[in-house]
Amino acid sequence: MASKLISSSPNSLLLQNPNLQHHNHHLLLKPTTKMASFPNVTNKVKAISIKCSATAATPLSQSQDLEERVFNFAAGPATLPEKVLKKAQSELYNWHGSGMSVMEMSHRGKEFLSIIQKAEGDLRALLNISEDYAVLFLQGGATTQFAAIPLNIVKPEDSVDYVVTGSWGDKAFKEAQKYSKPKVIWSGKSEKYTKIPSFDSLEQTPDSKYLHICANETIHGVEFKDYPDPKNGILVADMSSNFCSKPVDVSKFGVIYAGAQKNVGPSGVTIVIIRKDLIGDAQGITPVMLDYKIHAENNSLYNTPPCFGIYMCGLVFDDLLAQGGLKEVEKKNKKKGDLLYNAIDESKGFYRCPVDKSVRSLMNVPFTLEKSELEAEFIKEAAKEKMIQLKGHRSVGGMRASIYNAMPFAGVEKLVAFMKDFQARHA
Repeated sequence: MASKLISSSPNSLLLQNPNLQHHNHHLLLKPTTKMASFPNVTNKVKAISIKCSATAATPLSQSQDLEERVFNFAAGPATLPEKVLKKAQSELYNWHGSGMSVMEMSHRGKEFLSIIQKAEGDLRALLNISEDYAVLFLQGGATTQFAAIPLNIVKPEDSVDYVVTGSWGDKAFKEAQKYSKPKVIWSGKSEKYTKIPSFDSLEQTPDSKYLHICANETIHGVEFKDYPDPKNGILVADMSSNFCSKPVDVSKFGVIYAGAQKNVGPSGVTIVIIRKDLIGDAQGITPVMLDYKIHAENNSLYNTPPCFGIYMCGLVFDDLLAQGGLKEVEKKNKKKGDLLYNAIDESKGFYRCPVDKSVRSLMNVPFTLEKSELEAEFIKEAAKEKMIQLKGHRSVGGMRASIYNAMPFAGVEKLVAFMKDFQARHA
C-alpha cells in the first residue's frame, strides 16, 4: 500500500505508512520551496524536516529475563557472563555517549582505538604478558593458525614436532605438512585420546624448530596440567578451549593462540600472543592476512577487524579482572569440575568418563552412560529442564558438558542433581 499524507499543522504534513503496523511511524514533513512530488502543497512554505518516531521496545522484566535463559553447555560458541551480556546490551545503542554503536564505529576512530587498547591492556594484566610479546586480535579461528604458525616461524624444509592428544592437534599437524616437515612424536589415537604422555618419554627431533601442543582438547576432554620443555626451538600451544581459565606462564611459550568463542568472547576473534623476535621472517608464499609482521606493525588494524567481537572480549577481560584475576577464576573452575567429576565417579558405573583422571579437562567433560540406549533420552530430558547442548561431539558420541568460566556453579549443581535423578529412575 502507498503511504498517505495527512494534515498535522498549517506548516507541516505527516506521511503515514500503513505497512508499518507495530510502530508509530510518521514522517513529519515541513514543506520547502520545491515540492514537485507533493503537487497540492504550495511553494510558499520555506522549511522541510523529516522525523521518524518509533515506539521503544518494552524491555523484558528481570523475571522474564531469568525465565528465558538456559544453562548452555555448548562447546563453542558458548555461554558468556551474564554481567557482560547486560553491559553490552546497555551500551549497544549508544556507546559511552558517542552517539553510535560499537558496530558502527570506524576501526580507526578514537572510540574503537580506546576499546582495543583497553582489551589488550587487560589481557596483558590477566596473563602477565611482557612487552617481549605482541598481542594480536585476528580472524579466521584457531584453524587458520594451523597454517599461519609454520608459515611465519619456519621454512618449508624445517623439522617441527607435534604432540597429538586429540582431534585438534591432529588437524594442526596435517595442515603443517603443507608448509614444513612436521613429525608426530606422540599420539594418543590408539587409546582414543584419553591420555597425555610423560614429558620425559617424548623423543623430540634434534633440530625441531618448535614443539606444538593443544593445551585442552575440546572434543576429548584432555587437558595439559603442566607443559613440556622443548629441547630445541620453542613451545607453541593452541589454548582455544582453556584460554584465560587459569594462570599461565606466558614466558614458557613462543606462541599461544586461541579462538575466543569458548572462554573469552563470541565467535569471530582469534587471539595470538607471540614473542616479538619470532615475527618478520615469514615464508614468501605467506598471504598478507596471515603475516604476523603486518598485523603487529598495524596493531591488529591492518584491515577492518572484528570490532564488536573484540569489544566483547574486552568486557570479558574486565570481568575476569573484577573477579580477582585468573587465580580466583581457576578456583571456581576446579570447584565446578570436582562437583561434576565426583558425580560421575560416584555413580557406580552408570556414568563413565574415559579420560585418565590426572588429565581430565576442567573445561570440557565427556561422559557416557552404561546403558547407551538411554543417552538420547538423557539429552532430551535435560533440554526440557533448560540444560542444553549436552550431546557429545559427533566423532565420539555420548555426552559432553562444557563448563567454561562463564558457566555458573548453579548450572553444574543443576546438572548433577538431574544426573542423580535420572540414574534413580533408570538404574
